Amino acid sequence: MSRNRSTFNAAAYGGSGWSPRTASHAEELGRQWAACGIENEWSPLRAVLLHRPGPELAVEDVNGAQLLARPEHARALAQHDALAAAYRAAGVTVHYVEPAPSNSQPPSPNQIFCADLFAMTPEGAILGRPASTVRAGEERWVARRLADLGVPILATLTGHAVFEGADLLWLDRRTALIARGLRTNQAAIEQVGALLGRMGTTLLPVDLPFGAMHLMGLLRIFDGDLAAAWPRRTPFAAVETLRAAGYRVHFLPEEASQSQNVAFNCVTLGPRRILMVAGYAETQDFLAGLGLTVTAIEADELAKAAGAIGCLSGIVARG
Repeated sequence: MSRNRSTFNAAAYGGSGWSPRTASHAEELGRQWAACGIENEWSPLRAVLLHRPGPELAVEDVNGAQLLARPEHARALAQHDALAAAYRAAGVTVHYVEPAPSNSQPPSPNQIFCADLFAMTPEGAILGRPASTVRAGEERWVARRLADLGVPILATLTGHAVFEGADLLWLDRRTALIARGLRTNQAAIEQVGALLGRMGTTLLPVDLPFGAMHLMGLLRIFDGDLAAAWPRRTPFAAVETLRAAGYRVHFLPEEASQSQNVAFNCVTLGPRRILMVAGYAETQDFLAGLGLTVTAIEADELAKAAGAIGCLSGIVARG
């Protein structure tokens, strides 16, 4: 360029040839960004994020690692591969997060529970910030993988906020529930609420009973008008909010047991279609009785790590 040539009308300075970016962020999903996001819990599942478990499951101190028991690695791995195969058979794209192994910081045995490490919104992901020191930093690997996939990361929580994605549940585009309890605190609720508010979504906090892990374990949505909840555990406000939004809320058979907890840890594949853990006939019969089409796979070895199909599956896209 000549030293005497004016830059005033150059495209770089807004002159002839300048091309303004007029599309909104939401309109660029599937174009500049990957197609991703959710606005309810029941639309057809399109993509999930999983972590295929490695030797990190072979822990000696299971309670210190916050597992229930030590999974047998080969069987857990086979069950995890079967989970991925079940998703693919249902037309769901499976992505993997694979933390780079290092001598200083091998993957956490809890890295398999991808649902805790981020939550999707209609416009992108909110990174989790796990509440336990045992899981601190797992979200970094998810952040890298989501970025590689082209999924926009809308927020990383700051300050003393702690948040796990299994505590966020979408009723519809305008309304979401978030649980305040062991894994998600008030500071996180305020930060998540501010973000969703800018999308036009109202975030309704509910309180979990002491001893509950996540909202996911107490309340599941199967269609635009159908949900099931755990009696005497599910927050009153959550049930009332669902009913006000037009949902029929059914209650599990009233027998509080660890086995039922695993059975209810399921994923909605689409309207009235679910994927659950095999071997829990009473709960499966109950869910089928609601008119659901149930696909059941073995995941009992994975459940020894204190989670099942729902916890293992980070939801990337529905719709």
